[in-house]
Amino acid sequence: MVKRILKIVLVVALLGIFVWTLYFLYKKSEQPPVVFETSTPFDTTIIKKTVAAGSVIPRKEVSMKSQVSGIVEKVFVVAGQEIKSGDVIAKVKIIPNMINLASAENRVNQARINFDNAKAEYDRSETLFNQQVVSKAEFQQNELRLKTAKEEMNAADNNLQLIKNGVTKSAGSATNTLIRSTINGMVLDVPIKEGSSVIESNTFNEGTSIASVANMGEMIFEGKVDESEVGKIKSGMELLLTIGAIDAERFKATLEYIAPKGVTENGAIQFLIRAALTKAQGGSFLRAGYSANADIILDRKDNVFAVSESFYSLKKIKLL
Repeated sequence: MVKRILKIVLVVALLGIFVWTLYFLYKKSEQPPVVFETSTPFDTTIIKKTVAAGSVIPRKEVSMKSQVSGIVEKVFVVAGQEIKSGDVIAKVKIIPNMINLASAENRVNQARINFDNAKAEYDRSETLFNQQVVSKAEFQQNELRLKTAKEEMNAADNNLQLIKNGVTKSAGSATNTLIRSTINGMVLDVPIKEGSSVIESNTFNEGTSIASVANMGEMIFEGKVDESEVGKIKSGMELLLTIGAIDAERFKATLEYIAPKGVTENGAIQFLIRAALTKAQGGSFLRAGYSANADIILDRKDNVFAVSESFYSLKKIKLL
């Protein structure tokens, strides 16, 4: 009797396991229910763009060079100062070349000797002419020699003053020892200090930069675009600038230049672009050299019916 009961229990257990196995396999093979993600369309502006990295710089920046060699005696400006064209930036004290100085002094001495000799000849000739001993033609020759000697003496003296002081007596206040600004703007940098040596700007030498001055009211974006994108842009396109140092604002610009020739950088061809910046009144102060990223607007559609771009990656979309 006990054995019969055990057999019945065992059969029921095996039957239960078999039924559960069938149910498990059925559920596993059943397709999962379809779950729909929902999104509500909205009116928006869709922009197709490419990105260029670069910096914001002044359109007009001028480096003021020294016209004479010497030592900086005085600096009159500091970086960040607004100045006007003609304002004195620095004064240079000339350190004359000893060979040129000695030659100029010898020329002055020789010119004075010639002048004294011509003056003596003239005085003697004038006395004889008044006594009607010599002719008027001879007297005029002595007068001409005196004038010539005087001009040579003045020229020699001016040359000596120029070598020693950088200015002649006849020049008045005009001197190239005073470095003046050639434009209105802001002083961006003063790389020299009082006591620094400077070299004059000439055909063979750029000269020492005394200061750089720029018009900060007219800024441009200068950046580079990859060759794969340069064919999609053209002059007149709108740019939106994001400046790393100014997170709260975006600046508009208009593309005005695309380089006709690319340069190789890190194995890729890059093309230089420039865009004129439109600075809003009362906006943040733009400093020269700010790094910036420019979104170049290739195409845009205003007031279009759209859904979020992230939903396009889903297999099924249900619009409400």
